[in-house]
Amino acid sequence: MAGSIFGKVLTMTTWGESHGAGIGVVVDGCPAGLSISEEYIQDMLDRRKPGGRDFATPRQEADLVKILSGVFEGKTTGTPISMMIENTSQRSGDYGNLATTYRPGHADYGFDAKYGFRDYRGGGRSSGRETAGRVAAGAIAAKLLEEYGISVSAYVSAIGTVVCDPKRFDPEEIRRNALCMPDAEAAERASLYLRKLMEDQDSSGSEVTCVVKGVPAGIGEPVFDKLDARLGQAIFSIGAVKAVEIGDGTDVVKSRGSENNDGFCIKDGKVSKKTNHSGGILGGISDGSDILIRASFKPTPSIFKEQDTVNASGEEVKLSIRGRHDPVIGPRASVVVEAMTAFTIADLLLINRCSKL
Repeated sequence: MAGSIFGKVLTMTTWGESHGAGIGVVVDGCPAGLSISEEYIQDMLDRRKPGGRDFATPRQEADLVKILSGVFEGKTTGTPISMMIENTSQRSGDYGNLATTYRPGHADYGFDAKYGFRDYRGGGRSSGRETAGRVAAGAIAAKLLEEYGISVSAYVSAIGTVVCDPKRFDPEEIRRNALCMPDAEAAERASLYLRKLMEDQDSSGSEVTCVVKGVPAGIGEPVFDKLDARLGQAIFSIGAVKAVEIGDGTDVVKSRGSENNDGFCIKDGKVSKKTNHSGGILGGISDGSDILIRASFKPTPSIFKEQDTVNASGEEVKLSIRGRHDPVIGPRASVVVEAMTAFTIADLLLINRCSKL
């Protein structure tokens, strides 16, 4: 299978399946001497792992990371960093009826058409569980960015029609509620909405916003490796993402040039901008402002309602999905967006060190 490697100088290679022995990632290109520990990586993984909170699949996985190589006495050695997370709560029997039946909204049919074979236990490589390796890799990237004074933070900004109010934004609230929303009132309304959907055996779409602070001007390449293009690839590679926006995003369609252009000014002796409609990126290169990204996740396709589908024999059938599934993807995926964003910027930051003498 091609396409399991991301990055150019700093690379990650994820491996494993949802119901295999384990999943993991190999990170290569990380400079030697970076302080890193399993505890630091675990903190990010705990934000993604299943079970333990409302609106997450009841599948209980400890998601304990083991660093197998590339770290000695608490510091990276410059060699490939291999990390593994064992699967301990597989219930493959929940998927027995899917061996020859294609789930609506899933990759089953496309996988069969491409390979002529698929691991139907939870989706195999197409499972959201693959993202645990990405989060472990993203933790290393986030630690590297800390050395440059760069921070990355993602949160759920909307669930269904419930949208966070910027006036009530509280960064501390993101860790306090089960939905990772920075607006306590919106989180409460979204909780009621999700409970009703669960009663109806249905699911909801969601939006994740990611903010990157401290990125200096000049990161990103001007043609195919534009910063926004690389971020788009990184975020779109996360399962269930159907749209990615930078800055004002699709609202630029309704804007005029005189409104959308960010005027430059001098602030504290440095070039700055009066507004940030660009989302921190101009011409594919960072402009020194906060980088603003939004990712739209489709509703969880695994719902318990009976659905119309077909099987591998070409027969139209009815399907009722069993198993353990999230009613909304955004809360657990927000840290995945954070991880992929951090990894992308860290990779381009290392590439940028070759841009001039």
